[in-house]
Amino acid sequence: MKLPAIHGYIDRRMLINFTAEPEVVRNILPQPFRPKIYNGKAIVGICLIRLKHIKPKGFPDFTGINSENGAHRIAVEWEENGVIKEGVYIPRRDTSLRLNALAGGRIFPGKHYFAKFNVQEADGNYHVDFTSSDKTTISIDARITDVFNPDSIFGTLENVSGFFERGAVGYSPNGDKYEGLKLETYQWQVHPLEAIQVHSSFYENEAIFPKGSIQFDNALLMTQVEHEWKSMKAIKNITGR
Repeated sequence: MKLPAIHGYIDRRMLINFTAEPEVVRNILPQPFRPKIYNGKAIVGICLIRLKHIKPKGFPDFTGINSENGAHRIAVEWEENGVIKEGVYIPRRDTSLRLNALAGGRIFPGKHYFAKFNVQEADGNYHVDFTSSDKTTISIDARITDVFNPDSIFGTLENVSGFFERGAVGYSPNGDKYEGLKLETYQWQVHPLEAIQVHSSFYENEAIFPKGSIQFDNALLMTQVEHEWKSMKAIKNITGR
C-alpha cells in the first residue's frame, strides 16, 4: 500500500544495539536480504520510539496521533538493479496504538502487535518495558552519559551514528511482500546512553539466537526530531519465509 508522506516528531528514540554472528543472522533473513557486516559482525537491535503528531504531511499537528512503538531490527544489504542498497529488516513491530495493530499496518507497513508499554523518564534516566499480545517482552533501563561505550565494536560515536543514518530504509514482512518505509529526519543527532539493564525475549530466544551468538554493544538516544516517513517500493517475497 502506497502511503502519502507522513510528517511528525520523534519525541524520544532509543536504539539498543547488539552484535551477532553473521551465519546465525543469515539463517533468519529472507531473500534478498543479507546481514550488513561491521568488523566481522552482524548488527541487530531494538528501536524504542515515541511518535507525536503523526499525520499526512501538510495537515495541522492537532490532527496527528501519538504512540509508543518497538521494532526489532537487523542491519541488512540487498541488491536492486545491480546496485547494493542498505537499510534494516524488521521481523516484528510492537505498538501501543491499537488502531495500527488492528489495521494490519495501514498507518505504518507490516504486521504490528499490540503491546502495553510502561515508560518512565526523569533526570536523564529512561525506563521502557512492554508486554505484547503474543507475550513478547522487552525491558530497558538506561541513562544519559557523555561517554560512548568504549567496548563497542564501532569505536566512536561518529562511526555508529553514520552506520545507522545510512540505514534509514526499513522493510517489514506483510503477506507476500516486504513493505518499505524511509525515515527522513530534518536533523540527525545521536547521544550515547549507558545501558543499565537490557532484556528482550526475542533476542534471548535461543531457538533463534543460540547461546553465545549475540551480545549487547551500545545504546543511543535521539530526542525532539522533526521528520517524515516516505513509502518505498515493496520487495517481493520470493522465499515464502
